[in-house]
Amino acid sequence: MEERVVRRVRISGTVQGVGFRAWISETASAVGVDGWVRNRRDGTVEAVFAGPRSRVEEMIRRCHRGPALARVARVEVTDEPDDPGEGFFLLPTA
Repeated sequence: MEERVVRRVRISGTVQGVGFRAWISETASAVGVDGWVRNRRDGTVEAVFAGPRSRVEEMIRRCHRGPALARVARVEVTDEPDDPGEGFFLLPTA
């Protein structure tokens, strides 16, 4: 069985107002990862992905492209100590 990993991702560029959060939520369900996503007041989108390493890595790869209207400039990835549990959630702006 593959190790469960948790990663925090911050995506910058043209990522708000283009359906990025909804796209992440749908894509996370399709890929099979748990976590959450939210907009940040600084204009970035922040997400936590948890699940088997290969699925989390696939989700991060997809974030480099995003939905059609997005223009991703940067994806920062860090290890996250807190596991979000099961399911995927849209959180309010922070």
